[in-house]
Amino acid sequence: MRHCSARDARRAFTLIELLVVIAIIGVLIALLLPAVQSAREAARRAQCTNNMKQLGLALANYESTHGVYPAAYGTRGFDFSAWGTWGSWSPQSQLLPFLEMVPTYNAINFGLFSHGDNGRQANETAITTRVSSFLCPSSPLPIGTYYGRVRPGNTYFASVGGSFNWIGNMAAGRPNGIFMLGGSANEWEKTTPITIAAVTDGTTNTVAFGEWRLGDFNDRKLSIPQDVVNLRQNAPGISDYWGNPLAVMPDGAIPFQQWLDLCAGFAPASTQGSEPWRTNMSYLGQAWNQGMFGWTLGNTLLPPNSRYPNCRTCAWDGDWDCPGMYTFSSFHPGGCNAAFADGSVRFIKSTADRLIIWAIGSRDQGEAISQESYAQ
Repeated sequence: MRHCSARDARRAFTLIELLVVIAIIGVLIALLLPAVQSAREAARRAQCTNNMKQLGLALANYESTHGVYPAAYGTRGFDFSAWGTWGSWSPQSQLLPFLEMVPTYNAINFGLFSHGDNGRQANETAITTRVSSFLCPSSPLPIGTYYGRVRPGNTYFASVGGSFNWIGNMAAGRPNGIFMLGGSANEWEKTTPITIAAVTDGTTNTVAFGEWRLGDFNDRKLSIPQDVVNLRQNAPGISDYWGNPLAVMPDGAIPFQQWLDLCAGFAPASTQGSEPWRTNMSYLGQAWNQGMFGWTLGNTLLPPNSRYPNCRTCAWDGDWDCPGMYTFSSFHPGGCNAAFADGSVRFIKSTADRLIIWAIGSRDQGEAISQESYAQ
């Protein structure tokens, strides 16, 4: 018995040996985990790039078929109420047939509002469909509900360029990108659709779609850059200009940087008060149906993942049918993807200069920009 006990004792591990083995396993896991996470992100980023590539090709096919680029278009309600910005249909919705989403496209009645109670009931099945081509795998899925179903989400905005404005026929500060609100029964909102001939900077040099982070859908939490801070006031000068930051600002207009600082300074207080939903609009990209800033339209005003929040410039509460900044962001380290009008996809660096970002957003301002200055 003494012989057996000694043999069994030699086979056992001591506590110190067990702790050493556990420590070694922990070190190996710590070394392996970043590599696994990096590989997973690389796969997600590749899928995100492919999604944007499909969007770019869909846009090219749409233009080839119709001779123009899709805009955001107003429509009517059940009561034949006038067309307008609110309830308009997005460019993304018009690209569905070119993204192998023909059944969803056919289920849409484009003669009725895309959003709101005066018409959208006929379109609920379509507009609450989650379209994988509109969602970057690196982004968390949207939470909460949209008309009783899970929010469909949209992480790829159609670019209006380096402009605060999104309505095509504004006398001052028209959008200078590929997309805009382009059709309405109100004469002042009508505009001629953008053709490929109007992209004088070249389709290779003009952003069509950009990437943004979905909102956190929590108005009590400040998430920068994706939260849209609502100052509830018109910034001095911008209310009369709403334009392209590249242009010479009129007398009385505040500089763009001053406006950015105004938004950033207000951001911490945006989650406070009894009704933070009025000042912290945390639902960026909640759906793909409505052709409006913050839903499906955005602008190229800052490099990706800026320290500044998105910002809205209207004194009244409501949706985002209002000038402001709704720009690049992503969950990719170092930048975000963008699809250009020629169908190519490039990774925009977070370190790119602001003037470069404005330039690649515009379609017709004559800039000559090298890819090395903004893409990797």
